[in-house]
Amino acid sequence: MIPGVLTVAGSDSGGGAGIQADLKTMLALGVHGMSVITAVTAQNSLGVQGAWELPVEAVRAQYRSVVDDIGVRAVKTGMLSSAELVHAVAELIGETDAPAVVDPVGVSKHGDPLLAPSALDSVRTALLPVATVATPNLDEVAHLTGVRVESEDDLRRAAEAVLAYGPRWVVVKGGHLAGDAVDLLTDGSEEHWLRAPRHDNRHTHGTGCTLASAITSQLAKGQSVPEAVTAAKEYVTGAIAAGFALGAGIGPVHHGWVFG
Repeated sequence: MIPGVLTVAGSDSGGGAGIQADLKTMLALGVHGMSVITAVTAQNSLGVQGAWELPVEAVRAQYRSVVDDIGVRAVKTGMLSSAELVHAVAELIGETDAPAVVDPVGVSKHGDPLLAPSALDSVRTALLPVATVATPNLDEVAHLTGVRVESEDDLRRAAEAVLAYGPRWVVVKGGHLAGDAVDLLTDGSEEHWLRAPRHDNRHTHGTGCTLASAITSQLAKGQSVPEAVTAAKEYVTGAIAAGFALGAGIGPVHHGWVFG
C-alpha cells in the first residue's frame, strides 16, 4: 500500500508553493498526496495579487471526505488564514490518529500576509498543541513568540519558546541567517542540528511548504521524527539547488529533481 498523506493548505496558482508544492513533493517521495484546500490565491513569481478563504464548512467537508473513506497516515497544514479556520483544522487533526506537521505560514516568500493577525493566538493555543512537528521560520518564530533570532546561538531559545505552546517537536528553520543553512530540531531534550551548504540561487519559492510536506511524507512511511526531518532536509536542499527561473520574479524550487 502506498501511504496516504493529506495536506490542508492554500492553493498557489503559480504552482510553486501551497497545495501544488505539497502534492509535487509527496509524489517525488513516493506517497499518495490528497488535499483540503483552505484558500485560493492569485499568485505568481512576483507575489500574491489576491486571496479568498474558503468557508469553514467546505474545509471540514473536504477533510472528513478523505479521512472517513480513504484514511491518512500523516497530515500537514499550511495556509490557514483566519482564527475560525485554525480552530476548525486543529479540532479535525485532534480527532485523527496520525502524526501532524504544522507549518505556521504567516507571509509568502514575497512578504504578502497569509494569516490574519487575529489568528496568531489561535495558532498558539489550538494548532501548535496538536502538532507532532512544527516547522516555523525565523519570522514566524518572532510573530508567535516574540523571540528574534539574530545568530545560530539564538536558535535553541527560539525552539524552547515554540515548544512551550505544546508541539512534540519543533524545527526552527535558520535559512535566513548568514552562512550555512542551519536548522535546529528538538523536542526539548534531544537536539539535532541539521546543516547544509547554502546554494547561490534566488529561486526558492515554496521552500517552507516543501520541507513540511517532505517531513510529513517520511513520517507516513514510518520514519521517526529525526529520520524524517533529516531526509526532508536533504530533499529540500536538492530542490533549492535545482530551483529555476519562472516568470519575472522569484522562481520555485524544483520538486522533481530526484527524478534526474
